[in-house]
Order: sequence, then C-alpha cells, then structure tokens
Amino acid sequence: MYAVSADSKGLDIVVGLLADVVLHPRLTDEEIEMTRMAVQFELEDLNMRPDPEPLLTEMIHEAAYRGNTVGLHRFCPTENIAKIDREVLHSYLKNYYTPDRMVLAGVGVEHEHLVECAGKYLLGAQPTWGAVRTVDVDRSMAQYTGGIVKLERDMSNVSLGPTPIPELTHIMVGLESCSFLEEDFIPFAVLNMMMGGGGSFSAGGPGKGMFSRLYLNVLNRHHWMYSATSYHHSYEDTGLLCIHASADPRQVREMVEIITKEFILMGGTVDVVELERAKTQLMAMLMMNLEARPVIFEDVGRQVLATHSRKLPHELCTLISNVKPEDVKRVASKMLRGKPAVAALGDLTDLPTYEHIQAALSSRDGRLPRTYRLFR
Repeated sequence: MYAVSADSKGLDIVVGLLADVVLHPRLTDEEIEMTRMAVQFELEDLNMRPDPEPLLTEMIHEAAYRGNTVGLHRFCPTENIAKIDREVLHSYLKNYYTPDRMVLAGVGVEHEHLVECAGKYLLGAQPTWGAVRTVDVDRSMAQYTGGIVKLERDMSNVSLGPTPIPELTHIMVGLESCSFLEEDFIPFAVLNMMMGGGGSFSAGGPGKGMFSRLYLNVLNRHHWMYSATSYHHSYEDTGLLCIHASADPRQVREMVEIITKEFILMGGTVDVVELERAKTQLMAMLMMNLEARPVIFEDVGRQVLATHSRKLPHELCTLISNVKPEDVKRVASKMLRGKPAVAALGDLTDLPTYEHIQAALSSRDGRLPRTYRLFR
C-alpha cells in the first residue's frame, strides 16, 4: 500500500507523486543493496526475538495448507537474498502491478476531483517496466490439508538480561473457518472476540478482554500458563481460527489438552451475556479503528480490492448485532468436524502426537488419549 496524508488542496500533486512512485520507481543499485541488508537483518531478528508469533503464524499456515497458496513461505529464504535484483523486481511489478489489481482511495476529498486526477496521472500511463504482456498469475484456490509442523529449538537464551523470560514452549492449534466473503465470517469474528485472551501479565482494565474465555477458563485457572490468545486469519477462499499458548516445556501435554478442551467448548452452550459482551467489544474496536483517516482509506482500498464494494461501519455493526448464540454454535460445530493444524516451537519432548490431538478434538470433552509409561 502506498499512502499520503496531505492538504486536500494539493490533491493533484499528491496523486501525481503517488503515480510516479508506483509506476516509475528508480530502483538504484544502492537501494537494492540496502534492501538486501534489511531483509537479512529481519530474517535474523525473526529467529532471535522473544515473541515467536510471526514465526508460529508462518508455521500454522504451512501445516494447514501443505504446499499450496497461503501455506507457502512468506519469508524470503536466506539463499534467495542475493538473487534480488532489478530484473527480479521488474518481473514482479510487471505481473502484479496491473490496473485490475489497483485501487485509488481517498478520504476527505471530492470524488469527481479524485477521478479527474486518476485519469490525468494513471489512465494510459506507461510504467518503467514497459507494457509487456503479463504472464498468467496463479489463481489457485486454497486447499486445506491440516497437519503438523514442528521446530525443535532451545529457547533458553532467547531473552537474556537481568530479568530474562523463562524458557517456554509455544503451541498453536488451528481449524479451518471460512473466507471473508461468506456470511459466516461475522459469527467467526464474534467467536474469536469471545475467546479473546492475551498474556498472564496483562494490565487488564476496561475493554482489555479480561472476561474473555481464554482469560476466565485458562489464564485465571492455570497460573503456569504464560499466554493464551485466539487469532482469526481470513482470506478470499479460506480462513483459519487458531489458539496460541505458551508454557514451561514440562507442561506441554497439559497445555495442549487445555487448548483442545477450549475448542470443544466453542461448540457448546453460548452464554447470552458473554456473547453480547463480545459483540459490543468487536463493534467498539471497529469504530475506534475507523476514527483515524489513514485507517479509513486503507479499509476502503482493502474492501474494494477484495469484494469490489465497501460495507459502511453501520452496516457491519448491524451484521454483528444480529449474531445469535445458535450462529456461533453452528459455525463452531462445523469447524470442529475438520482436521486440525498444529504448529509447535521450542522443547517438544512432551508434545502429544498429532493423532492424539486430532482424537481430542473429535471427542466430547477434548481430553487427550491417556498414555502409559513403564519407566519414568
């Protein structure tokens, strides 16, 4: 996304600048070399940071969509950094920077004036990479497979210092939800808000989600859990609802069972009070985010690109308000019929097998099958 905030009187100049940046980038050797260094640094930082959420998100997608679409790696492999050059970048721009994939959005400007500027600077403009016929872009539908991706890693030295973070094992369990084009997207968004969660050391307070299920059922009852958070990733043709939890490596099995139990409870009775609280919190988050103009034109651009139209905030709030307990129970029950996706990072000595996790999510109570050891 390319964005500019400026006085509305300078709209003509601003659109001209945006068109020039998008369609005529210089891509000097110095800039490309600096970019290679930045990518190298970000990849190194990814493996060193105490918060593994970006890496786990990559892993859970790889497990859920094995070898296709959103399951392919987002992060550049280290061996490919040296291959980034002007020719590669121009090839990408030629194939993806096409009129049918672009939206020009403006907030606080006259629509007719914006259309006039678009015609002046974008209509018929020749980009730097030329008007060569583009190749057919892969438009494959996402194929949910389920599965597990594990990464054994010593996490004891991730956070050093006078008060280091204890060594933790991180687990993320996910199930297929739905795309943002489906009617069930809103009930899933409410369900995700109802699950909520966060860290065991959250400051709490009004609106911080301290009454969400993952706080009440998990963090408040199990003091050894360091975090438990629900995430909902939604795309044009699929979606993924996940719970990420972290704890001491010696309690991994117990942690996984707590997660599977919470998934099973999603398909159970939904309390009217917790549902109304989740809907109110979701609407409040939506409206507060849209108070900032940069967020508004990003919302306009994303919605138009994805759905070719835009739902106004009051329309979304109406859809959220209309969600009933049976809607949440229905989408959760449907989700629980699928195969799980599992991502695990850290000391995985006591990690249950994928088959046991799948069996727990297929059971009535979410309990893992019992295991017996002759020797300890």
